[in-house]
Amino acid sequence: MVDFAALTARIPALTDAAAYRETVWVNHGRLPWAVAASRLDVTASAIDAAADRLARFAPLIAHLFPETTPAGGLIESPLVEAPRLGAALGVPGRLLLKLDSHLPIAGSVKARGGIYEVLKHAETLALDAGILRSTAADYRVLASADARAFFGGYSVQVGSTGNLGLSIGLSAAALGFRAIVHMSADAQQWKKDLLRARGVLVREHAGDYTAAVAAGRAAADADPTSHFVDDEHSVDLLLGYAVAGRRTAAQLDALGVRPTVEAPLTVHLPCGVGGAPGGIALGLKTVYGDAVRCWFVEPTHAPCLLVGMASGLGDYASIADFGLDGRTIADGLAVGRPSGLVAELMAPLLDGIVTVDDARLLPWVRLLHATESLDVEPSAVASFRGLTELAARDPAAAAGPQLAWLTGGGLVPAAVHAAWRRAGRRV
Repeated sequence: MVDFAALTARIPALTDAAAYRETVWVNHGRLPWAVAASRLDVTASAIDAAADRLARFAPLIAHLFPETTPAGGLIESPLVEAPRLGAALGVPGRLLLKLDSHLPIAGSVKARGGIYEVLKHAETLALDAGILRSTAADYRVLASADARAFFGGYSVQVGSTGNLGLSIGLSAAALGFRAIVHMSADAQQWKKDLLRARGVLVREHAGDYTAAVAAGRAAADADPTSHFVDDEHSVDLLLGYAVAGRRTAAQLDALGVRPTVEAPLTVHLPCGVGGAPGGIALGLKTVYGDAVRCWFVEPTHAPCLLVGMASGLGDYASIADFGLDGRTIADGLAVGRPSGLVAELMAPLLDGIVTVDDARLLPWVRLLHATESLDVEPSAVASFRGLTELAARDPAAAAGPQLAWLTGGGLVPAAVHAAWRRAGRRV
């Protein structure tokens, strides 16, 4: 039996976390890339295969979602400079923002992993049924009436606080699947309304994210025609996110950002269960190796990956074991138990984890709007805590290029954005 009280007393980051204090956990188990890469189960070739699959689907995506047409059916977001925000936050180096908050289709980073897993599942079914004769076929055949009728015999289910549910629900329904999203009590009403308007069945659960995932997994297990997208254990989700890390390298190069071991790129990623930041970090590492430093940021009330990694217990530990309640305005990060897959994968790769108090988030939402005319959800600006902490703790590293990954908010109603900005002013 684990003595969580003893762990809390022995490990400073857990002492802080259990008291809801902002903290920094430095991963002393991080290894040089050449050593870490040889031990990873998820390889660069698997990421390349995922990128190839997304390219095969691009004509179909452009057909189903015309907003992706300018990018040729690729689900991609801009990388932009943010000098005014950097000055306001006291960031001494060059600040870049990755706008996954404005990804097409689902308006969040979850459009990457979630939609990729739905597409891979659709491809497998279609190839087995002969609807696709080969991977060289024109995938737009999957938009035909016959294909939609075929997919209608299957369901896709997921448990979510909102954003993953949007990506899975919207993409699965567009292909003709019966899409079912199990949503936790802290999911926002507008997300449920949007899903229902697009023909997605939303099942609401009184518990938290973990309870919604468990309910979705049980429902899918009971239905042989159902596929469950498992945010805690899915390698396919992880690969969809990892493609983003590799694509971002080309965008960085176009902006003249060429990281080296002596002048590394530091990336700040909001973290919930861990799949999205874990996949992105892995993708970046396969390109830059030791020339990129990756930090995750979690809310003080829901630092699930911090407690899992700092304790060494992975997904055996939950925030409840340390007396934490999981209540945060950053609803996309309100997760009680980390992905064991990600905790293990990140053990030799991640630089560390920073936590952020909710009181900072709405003022930062307002600041981002004022400085860069960008509207995002509170979860997205959690990454700014990494920027301010690094500037205070390691000025030399902070002087190098910094990349804050904005993870969601593109589909948020304008009235909700306005309310967040007003609340940020009051804080």
